[in-house]
Amino acid sequence: MKYLLAVVLLSCSPSKEKPRVIYMPDMVYTPAVKAQSEQAQVPPEGTVSQDYAPYAYSNDPDTAGKMLKNPLQPTAEVLARGQHVFSTYCTVCHGPKGEGDGTIVPKFPRPPSLQSDKIRTYTDGRIYHVIVSGQNLMPSYASQVAPLDRWALIHYIRVLQRAERPLKTDLPKE
Repeated sequence: MKYLLAVVLLSCSPSKEKPRVIYMPDMVYTPAVKAQSEQAQVPPEGTVSQDYAPYAYSNDPDTAGKMLKNPLQPTAEVLARGQHVFSTYCTVCHGPKGEGDGTIVPKFPRPPSLQSDKIRTYTDGRIYHVIVSGQNLMPSYASQVAPLDRWALIHYIRVLQRAERPLKTDLPKE
C-alpha cells in the first residue's frame, strides 16, 4: 500500500502543462493545424475523390442529349425510387405533378412546367444534363442526386408526363 501511495504522489505534478514522462512525443508535440486554414482545406495535388466520375458534357447540352442513354428499365422499383427522389428534391419547385407550382413559387420565379411540350421533347440525356449542370435559375443537383437516382427520376418524370397527357399508344384500343 505504501508503494502505491508513493507512485500516485510522485506521478502527480504541480504543473499540468508539462507531464513528467512523455510516452509518445510525436503525438504530444505535433504542429497545430486549424481546420479553417487553407492547408487543411486543400486536398493533396493529384488526388480525386473515390466516387468521382468526370462529366464530359459540362457545357454541351445538345451532345449530352444525343449521347446519354437511360441504362435503367422503368420497373416498379425504379419508378418508386424516382418518385422518392422527385418528392425529396423536385416537388418544392416543380410541384407534385411537375406543373411548376411548387411551394416556393410565391417567393421565387415560377420554374418551367415539366408537362410543357418543350420539356416533353427533351431526350432523357438532356434532362440528365439539366439535373447535373443546372439550367437558368435551377442549380446543379449533381452533389445531391446520385447518377442512378437521376435516371430513375427521369423515368418518374416521364410517368408524370404520360399521366397528364397519355400517348395514343398508352390508350386501350377500341
